[in-house]
Amino acid sequence: MKRQAGFTLIELVMVIVILGILSAFALPRFADLGQEARAASIQGAFGAIKSAASIAHADSLVNNNPATVTLEGTTINMINGYPQAQTAGSGGILDAAQVVAADFTLGGTPGALATSVVTVTAVGATTAANCRVSYTAAAANASPTITVDVSDC
Repeated sequence: MKRQAGFTLIELVMVIVILGILSAFALPRFADLGQEARAASIQGAFGAIKSAASIAHADSLVNNNPATVTLEGTTINMINGYPQAQTAGSGGILDAAQVVAADFTLGGTPGALATSVVTVTAVGATTAANCRVSYTAAAANASPTITVDVSDC
């Protein structure tokens, strides 16, 4: 008599049950990696803006506070020794930090140059106001205000 090899129905059902339990616990851990990715991209933009402001300020100090400095071939407009808060393509902080609209939602509040604000928001953020970097231009004898909020990306 020939004996057939294979799995019984009970063994197959048990494997399906075990896989179902594992997926029920694993799926929530991997379901929303987008939120962490948006927060990381905003943290990266924050670091780039902060570094660009410091580098431009150092260049400005070395050259006796000119109206513009050149970083990697890009002319950056300065105010009070720091990059101006201007939108991308205007020679402000976003150009210095190489932050572009293809990667982020760019905005801000125009005003007097010393009070202008530029914002960089993650695309697809749950709450845009809570997933952004904000750069406020330097006032006289002060440094710019650079804030980051990633509480609801």
